Amino acid sequence: MNKGNHIWSFSTIGGVKRVNLESGNDLVHLQELDPKLWTALSCPVNGLEIDKTTLSLIDTDNDGQIRVPEMIAAVNWITAILKKPGDLLKQSPSLHISDINEEHAEGKVLVESARIILKNLGKPDADTLTVDDTSDTQKIFAGSKFNGDGVITVDSTGDAKLIQLINEVVQYAGSLTDRGGKLGINAGLLDGFIDNCQKYADWNAKKDADLAKILPFGDATAEANNIYNAIKSKVNDYFIRCRLAAFDPQSTEILNLQVARVETITAKDLSLCIEEIAAYPLAKIGAGRPLPIVSGINPAWESSINSFRQIILSSLYPNVDSITEADWQNIGTILVPYSQWIAEKQGTEVEALGLPRVKEILASGLNTKIIALIEQDIEVEDEANDIIRVDKLVRYHRDIFALLKNFVTFFDFYSSGSKAIFQAGTLYIDQRSCDLCIKVQDMPKHGSNASFSGMYLLYLDCKSRTGSEKMTIAAALTNGDIDSMVVGKNALFYDRQGIDWDATVVKIIDNPISIRQAFFSPYRKVSKFINTQINKMASAQEDKATSGLMKNVEKVKVPEPEKEEEGKAKKEPPPPPPPFDVGKFVGIFAAIGLGIGAIGTVIASVIGGFLKLSWWKMPLAIMGILLIISGPSMIIAFLKLRKRNLAPLLDANGWAINANVLVNITFGNTLTHMAELPKGAKISYNDPYTKKSFPIFPLILMASLIVGIVLYMLRKYGYINIRF
Repeated sequence: MNKGNHIWSFSTIGGVKRVNLESGNDLVHLQELDPKLWTALSCPVNGLEIDKTTLSLIDTDNDGQIRVPEMIAAVNWITAILKKPGDLLKQSPSLHISDINEEHAEGKVLVESARIILKNLGKPDADTLTVDDTSDTQKIFAGSKFNGDGVITVDSTGDAKLIQLINEVVQYAGSLTDRGGKLGINAGLLDGFIDNCQKYADWNAKKDADLAKILPFGDATAEANNIYNAIKSKVNDYFIRCRLAAFDPQSTEILNLQVARVETITAKDLSLCIEEIAAYPLAKIGAGRPLPIVSGINPAWESSINSFRQIILSSLYPNVDSITEADWQNIGTILVPYSQWIAEKQGTEVEALGLPRVKEILASGLNTKIIALIEQDIEVEDEANDIIRVDKLVRYHRDIFALLKNFVTFFDFYSSGSKAIFQAGTLYIDQRSCDLCIKVQDMPKHGSNASFSGMYLLYLDCKSRTGSEKMTIAAALTNGDIDSMVVGKNALFYDRQGIDWDATVVKIIDNPISIRQAFFSPYRKVSKFINTQINKMASAQEDKATSGLMKNVEKVKVPEPEKEEEGKAKKEPPPPPPPFDVGKFVGIFAAIGLGIGAIGTVIASVIGGFLKLSWWKMPLAIMGILLIISGPSMIIAFLKLRKRNLAPLLDANGWAINANVLVNITFGNTLTHMAELPKGAKISYNDPYTKKSFPIFPLILMASLIVGIVLYMLRKYGYINIRF
């Protein structure tokens, strides 16, 4: 019941009493309307034919659903900001600044922000704003140094050093797009950049603190470390082989290169076998033998060993022609600090700047000046957000009442000439147009809910003719016939923007479509049954005849000269066919005659009884017969058609429907339009390709009536004696 004293007006629409939103006063008091009287309690943000940005602004918790409290909050806000809440009923796309209530604290701020927007757009003398104006934030903030988003660009300062640093942060730490559409940085990106600079500088400082230990080979240490790692595995392999040879002298020959392995490549071009040669031992194996570094090296490793000798050994062991295993291990120990220092490397993101520039940035203190610019930008956040709220105001001014009509009352759905926000467009199929088409968000859920709607539904997959977009729709057929509706049938769908989509029926939910269809339904079913049985009989007879013919062909054999074998008698001729049983077939014909007589008797009885009626009773009798046949299906259809309900389909799409959304017979006829010739069109009935013949059903009916009348007249005048 009402929570206030506001007097509401209601109308019965679609079998449900729905509130009328007729004035701004109704909107002001909407919070007092009991939610049990709302048609919907929530609706999805996606998939509706209304500006999604507006719906997202109303959806304050960003869960993808608009619920009653969010709807009330939006209405309360916009009605408080406007001088005349009744202007919302006009759904005007433009908002006059003079219509904003400046006596309201927020309204006064929004007026100032609206004028700033017009000034920034180059229209300082204008008084109206549209969504196109307020949504172009890049243009609105293009000329502003600060726009309250905490992102500064090179346009935020004239200092060349700050501009250089901003560009370096963008290049080495990333960027953000500000409200003016330009690339810039915020405090987070700047802090990350400075942190990487500090890490890179500290890492290099650690090297400088122990230079001799970390760089034992000076500037060539990095190259020396790379060469050491390149041959490390192969040299270790050599010394292990030498130790095994010392352990077991008899294994020396096996540990060295086997002759058989060399023989496999001697016939080849050895310059093409370097990879295979590289797998051989580094040098000749011997117990306790040092590693030669001048001669006797595996040809595949000569270049690497030569670099090792020039860069590392020339510094540690000059003028030697071999090294021991202890010498080799000592070299590894010397390079360990450098390897550990490399492994601890940090700040690689800014390494390309070079250490001198990194140190310069850290010593300059320019980052504090950029932080000051960011703080200046944040200081105008409220003013900038007020400019953004003007966009919210203009959108609500245009869209809020349209949403209310489809949320509280479903007025648009039941109004002639308008479409609800859940109606996706119009489907053209089988000489009719269907206006009740809904986008399907969840096909399995739709499939389980569809049976509760009581409507004849077509599910169609649609593909855009102008792009690669695809969607599935559910179209309700509420008028016409359904004889040609089958899965796979093609159609054309026009969305609300007038874009055409190729559509194909993928699923059908069968329910009554009209009383007229229900009347003819029994006759169609009988006709379909008879047609099916005739086809089965014809097919069976064809198969039987074909089978018999094939058997007879198989029995035919080419005659061959008879050859009697000794000791064997001639084959006996086949037995003659059994004689024709006249008595049997007489019985069959008698049975058929009795059947025909019984049918004729029934027909004659019906015709006789019909002809005995008074002339005015005959139409009533015919109507009675038709009602007996078609009445049950018509009654069932009538009851179902009165209860067709759209609510289950909307629930499947994420709505929370709070009342029935009935589609009765009268309303249903307005949702599906049959093809009609234009007014005043001229028609020529001279179709040269139309077959001039009577339909089979009227012909059978006429023959039955004639036979019945003849039998009745023969009995009446005593030519036959048939008892009824």
